[in-house]
Amino acid sequence: MKKVSFAEFGGPDVLRLIDAEEPHAGPGRIRIAVRAAGVNPVDWRVREGQVLGAHPTVLPAGVGLDAAGVVDEIGEGVEGVAIGDRVFGEGADTYAEFAVLSAWARMPEGLTFEEAAGYPSVVETALRVIGQVGVRPGETLLVSGAAGGVGSAVLQIARDRGIKVIGTAGAANQDYVRGLGALATTYGEGWAERVRRLGRVDAALDLAGAGVIPELVALTGDPHKVITIADLGAPEFGVRFSGVAGSVPDALAEAVDLIERGRLHIPVEKSYTLAEAAQAHADSRAGHTRGRRVVVVRSDA
Repeated sequence: MKKVSFAEFGGPDVLRLIDAEEPHAGPGRIRIAVRAAGVNPVDWRVREGQVLGAHPTVLPAGVGLDAAGVVDEIGEGVEGVAIGDRVFGEGADTYAEFAVLSAWARMPEGLTFEEAAGYPSVVETALRVIGQVGVRPGETLLVSGAAGGVGSAVLQIARDRGIKVIGTAGAANQDYVRGLGALATTYGEGWAERVRRLGRVDAALDLAGAGVIPELVALTGDPHKVITIADLGAPEFGVRFSGVAGSVPDALAEAVDLIERGRLHIPVEKSYTLAEAAQAHADSRAGHTRGRRVVVVRSDA
């Protein structure tokens, strides 16, 4: 099978499309014929060799956590899923023609594989950080990096829970952020003051790693009311870095519920082929994403 791999840490150019042995589903796992894989910042962070405790890397290594596809192998002890089911979920080395998933759910009706591949990690992350930051219905949550995949999920989940959101994003994404139910303002000089004019901030999330932690602490008045998923230097300011996933099966179940109720939709901004994985990583690292980026492995339905 074809698979994206890297044998050394470095920039996008270390990625190679190789021929590899097919993986197989062990106990409690399923294997899918991958139709599409989600592109997440953790993918290029791992490729660069950043120290992420939740993702120890042994070289050579594959790439990717999220995928959507068709079940073609079921491991021992797995129930409630059948060969041929259309599923999305999280596993390992998903930039490949076949991948083993450790958590999965049936795809909601009407969702394409390309769309479904963009949900698993971002919804888990969004649910996790909303819970960790302790924001409650009626309070206001500030989201730095509101237009990306996790930001898109946070804005919609918060709205569903009765939480008011202020989102910062690039000038081109202001209408997009507003369309997800948030108040919006731009990055750049004077952004913190622009946020203050929009109202009180009870809690804040840093989703972009744009060096804004001191301002977020000042806006909330408490470093314990700020969570980051993108700034490894945040603990210097007393702010928690959230990098260890919670329950992915629970997150997938909530994602299905939100999607089926019409309360969650994350658009796919751009799709890539397996051979274009390096460009996908470069674009993801550059930021300014609106929604999700995915790698399409097979285009068949």
